[in-house]
Amino acid sequence: MPSIHGYLTQAILLILVASSVASVAASYILFRGEMRAVYDTQLATVSGVVSGIISNTTTDDQLKNIAEQLSLQTMETHFYRINHPIIDGPEAEVLRKKPVSPFPSNDNTKSAFAIAIWSERGQPRIVSHTWLRERVKPIPFPGHAGFWWENYHGVTWRVYCRFDSDSHNWIMIGLRRNVLVQLSSRMVLAEWTADALSVVLAALLIYNVIRRAIRPINMLSKQLKRRDEQDLSPVKKEVPIELDGLKTSLNDFMERLNKAIEQERRFTADAAHELRTPLAALKIHLDNIRHAPPEKAALSLEKIRLGIERLQRVIDQLLTLAHVDRHTPTEKSLIGLYPIAAQLAGEMLPIAEKRGQQLSITGLRQITIKANATETGILLRNLLDNALRYTPEGGTVELHLAEELNGAPSVSVIDDGPGIAPELIDHVTDRFRRGNNPDMASGSGLGLSIVSGLLKSQQATLSLDNIPTGGLKAKVVWNNKAH
Repeated sequence: MPSIHGYLTQAILLILVASSVASVAASYILFRGEMRAVYDTQLATVSGVVSGIISNTTTDDQLKNIAEQLSLQTMETHFYRINHPIIDGPEAEVLRKKPVSPFPSNDNTKSAFAIAIWSERGQPRIVSHTWLRERVKPIPFPGHAGFWWENYHGVTWRVYCRFDSDSHNWIMIGLRRNVLVQLSSRMVLAEWTADALSVVLAALLIYNVIRRAIRPINMLSKQLKRRDEQDLSPVKKEVPIELDGLKTSLNDFMERLNKAIEQERRFTADAAHELRTPLAALKIHLDNIRHAPPEKAALSLEKIRLGIERLQRVIDQLLTLAHVDRHTPTEKSLIGLYPIAAQLAGEMLPIAEKRGQQLSITGLRQITIKANATETGILLRNLLDNALRYTPEGGTVELHLAEELNGAPSVSVIDDGPGIAPELIDHVTDRFRRGNNPDMASGSGLGLSIVSGLLKSQQATLSLDNIPTGGLKAKVVWNNKAH
């Protein structure tokens, strides 16, 4: 992925260049239109001036003098007498043989403008040199007034023609089109040059401004790069407002990561302790068997069996807890709670009977939740197992299915055991945390931790309440109503 610096610089420069090109193109079009309007006004003004200096009493000599004056001022002009040109005889022959460049160089202003005057009947009286391609054959008589574009021998002219009612002459003034184009091009070139210099200057400024703007990001990156992998302390460096959200999110993430790592460390240490203890006990009992009489060896063998069962249970629960901690999404569907509860009660009934305990299911039989059946079974199994282990011999454990007042399905596991001390009730879901009397149960302290880990996936809540007459009520309420 490209850098922010490079991306912003390129994007802004492209916008500037595109805007500059569009501005130059628009200026060129608008300027040509404005220049044409200005020159149209000038053509009409010159036509009016010429109209003011001739009249119906103007003689040929006066017209010739006007032609000479126009030649000296702005345009080389020839005078025509009625029916034949003033240039005649040997002079005309010399002009015919003279190389003709009807459109001299761009710097010759005499070639930019042209004038032609016709009599009322269309006979030429005065014609500019550039409108005399054949020297004696001038530009065609227009016969109408107004502005238009005229093409004469491959060159386009902007012309204005009017009929002077005072002198009864047609007066036409023209301006070469390439004059307008060249002037517009020069103006646009000047503007483009200025814009190009502006873009270059803006590019340098933008580059430095963006580099300065992203400097806090680079500094933050360098600060994090210099950290040790064990350093998960919050970032305290001041950052711009735009990066404050990133800083807050980064600090929150590191705090959660730190808690997770610390939790894993505690879990590893506790798991090592929980595994080390039964293994050490097994070793002791094996040593006893080697040196003990048969009756004591049998007792040690029984203790070894119980130790192996406890060790197997710890390992199973550790694997379950590791699976729960991965937060792997599971497929949910509509499931009935009663069949799952009945199956689990049947599986755990031999354990209850062995200890003289009564295990029963009460409440609703038709109750449905939207959840994963496997996870629901693990959740209920751990609640039942926990209740059976902490309920004394001859006690009772009840699995009660019901609906709350708001219609939410719930399962309560009720026992008549010792309950939980009030100061421990908020911590019994911690890993390897046992209840009031750990010695009376062979549990590992992971059952309620597994239940707590499954609650989020199940969209459920757990409440633990001591019963005044003795015992504990563990209730799970699902927040998703299945209909």
